[in-house]
Amino acid sequence: MFKIPDWLVYGLALGVILWGVFSGPPGDDAPSSLPEAVRGEGSMLPPPSALDDRVLVNVSKPQDGIGTAFAVNRQGQWLTARHVVEGCDDVGLLVAPNQYIKAEDVRISNNSDLAIILTGWNTNPVALELGDDLEIGTYGFQVGYPQGRPGETASRLLSRSVLVTNGARQGQETVLAWAETGRTKGLLGTLGGMSGGPVYDASGHVRGVVVAESPRRGRIYSSSPEAMATFLDAQQIELMGEDPRRFTPGSYGREADLARRKLQVVKVACRVGGN
Repeated sequence: MFKIPDWLVYGLALGVILWGVFSGPPGDDAPSSLPEAVRGEGSMLPPPSALDDRVLVNVSKPQDGIGTAFAVNRQGQWLTARHVVEGCDDVGLLVAPNQYIKAEDVRISNNSDLAIILTGWNTNPVALELGDDLEIGTYGFQVGYPQGRPGETASRLLSRSVLVTNGARQGQETVLAWAETGRTKGLLGTLGGMSGGPVYDASGHVRGVVVAESPRRGRIYSSSPEAMATFLDAQQIELMGEDPRRFTPGSYGREADLARRKLQVVKVACRVGGN
């Protein structure tokens, strides 16, 4: 009687295990279910409170770096995070391989981690929704250039938090806290470089700007819609977004790639003199 070698049995068993680990449906970039720590799913996000969680962020001196920005109209105006461009001698937006367009001007907010980059180059703007009708547990999809490469995450809205900045700049502002629930394949480690990128909701509207992360807690923080509305209004920015495309737990990777290909979301490069 033919005897199956032990090494073949072990090999087949290992193959079954690996298949179970790495195989999955077409939407295998989908996030997991809502974290158990989230309470009040479906209820309206309450207004800022003195009891909101406080998150400490240390702001270093300006240095060369990479971030993300997105178009808000067809007048060459882009929204990003203040810390991405503050103190930069030159700011450029990547619009083609190894081809950057230089910013004509940069305007920063005095009260929040937001900034506008002005260029003479137009592209496809996002559709912004700056209302305060957010519900706890709603999906958020962060799109940008983490570690300088294309990448995106999925998350669920947890609460408001207070972002406290120390170091080169001091202040505090109310932000939204999102629980990261998924990433597209290949995105490991820090999300540094995604700062300034948009947070899309399921309808495809942008509801925030990525401003910080807490890897240990699995949290991503974004500017609040109220702060965005106040800053854009003060800068007299005319919003003009195209028809949004829906983001879903199974499609956010493809939609994020499309947003980058359309140059709706771009990489930002900061150069500091002497570096």
